[in-house]
Amino acid sequence: MTTTADQSLWLAALGTPRPPLTGEHTYDVAVVGGGITGLTTALLLKRRGLSVVVLEADRVASGVSGNNTAKVTALQSTVYSQIRRTHGLAAATDYATASQAAVAQVADLVKLEGIECDLRRAPAVTYAYTESEVQDVDHELITARQVGLPVRASVDVDLPFEVHAAIRLDDQIALHPVKYLQGLANAVDGGGSRVCEHSRVIDVTGTRASTEDGHVNASQIVIATHFPTLDRGLYFARMELTRAYCIAARVSRPPESLAISTGSPSWSVAAHGDKLILAGQSHPTGKPAVEPFRRLEDFARRHWQVEEITHRWSAQDPTSYDHLPMIGSYTPGSDTLFTATGYMKWGLTSGTFAASLLADLVTSKPNDLAERFSPHRLSLKSLPELVKKNAEVAVEFVGDRVIPADATSSENLPPDHAHVIRDGLGKTGVYRDADGQLHAVSLRCTHLGCLVRFNAAERSWDCPCHGSRFDIDGEVLEGPATKPLPKRDPR
Repeated sequence: MTTTADQSLWLAALGTPRPPLTGEHTYDVAVVGGGITGLTTALLLKRRGLSVVVLEADRVASGVSGNNTAKVTALQSTVYSQIRRTHGLAAATDYATASQAAVAQVADLVKLEGIECDLRRAPAVTYAYTESEVQDVDHELITARQVGLPVRASVDVDLPFEVHAAIRLDDQIALHPVKYLQGLANAVDGGGSRVCEHSRVIDVTGTRASTEDGHVNASQIVIATHFPTLDRGLYFARMELTRAYCIAARVSRPPESLAISTGSPSWSVAAHGDKLILAGQSHPTGKPAVEPFRRLEDFARRHWQVEEITHRWSAQDPTSYDHLPMIGSYTPGSDTLFTATGYMKWGLTSGTFAASLLADLVTSKPNDLAERFSPHRLSLKSLPELVKKNAEVAVEFVGDRVIPADATSSENLPPDHAHVIRDGLGKTGVYRDADGQLHAVSLRCTHLGCLVRFNAAERSWDCPCHGSRFDIDGEVLEGPATKPLPKRDPR
């Protein structure tokens, strides 16, 4: 799970588990991952007459797709300004075209499949919370108009604080993401296709995907796990992973708008029923988080009449080094293995248009956006950023090894705290839970050997190099790692 102990507002709708994969099976396509990308891809392929199996390691929608702010929108903070700076206006236009098509496709699938997911139309807003953010909003307004979005400037936003500037895009979508994905899964299941839960893929060899209890032979395989889990293609070296935090609060007047500020920290606002959804406090995975839930709660109470904080959750988001999603063949030239990643925190929208592109690639249908979003594009303007990112990883890899341990024993470690002790030539992370029990693991990430750090906000061990995350007993929460941290004897 990617949530805190309180979990997301959406996960109560997970419903009855689907059976896992057992035995030997053959399908036209195997889709690994039961989130927005995997399920949408599977449904589109089924509609084209292919037999599809979806293999989900946990529960459908239990990952990032069920831990978000539930916005499906083509206006996404200042993403168009960023893409234009990096790739030019044509690339920003392509991204806008794909995003608008994704919003329309979600609405179409809800209608066609009769999915009850609390869908409502709402305006998306990019706003300046402080005067220093006005220039960014102005630039985004200009670029958004140039790429064809029907935006308008307006500070008439239903937020209970001063807005210094704002862009508005009407007729976007808010929905219940888990109900939506459960509806997609129901549409995939049956008629020769199937959705399997608790079916973690542990190996892909050629066109054969294996879980602990079963095997699938397929003509093609789509890896739709948000972060590509197969150790090929060097995706981990081309992306930065960040964590963001959310709270849901019962308030008397929740906003209608799907709003986000441009500054740092950003304040993302949405609502569901009588609950305000507030998100922000992003930081690179593995870096310290300074009481993110408290800061969100303080912001909510400062601006709304909060009756109760009902939920807390978080999610992890990969962003490619050149700020465009990567969608296409897993490795150059492959026509049997595909993937999609790098959604820059806008996965419900980007995951939907990624699915459309993947469905075309799998069925050899031409798509004008294939080259634009290819994982194998070369972005010369962004190469310095890629070099810088990997230099920072090298510093993390070496630097943590010379930092001394916190203690020599855990005798005085208080409940709900963690520290690091020296263990021979290595280091051990020890956490004492609320009941006083100690949990100890090796700190060496099982991906490439960086040393993980404790995230007190989520009680997890997070890798600062490539974003892998582990629970207090070492089990994998997020990739690219696929193996747990070795357990150690606490002392």
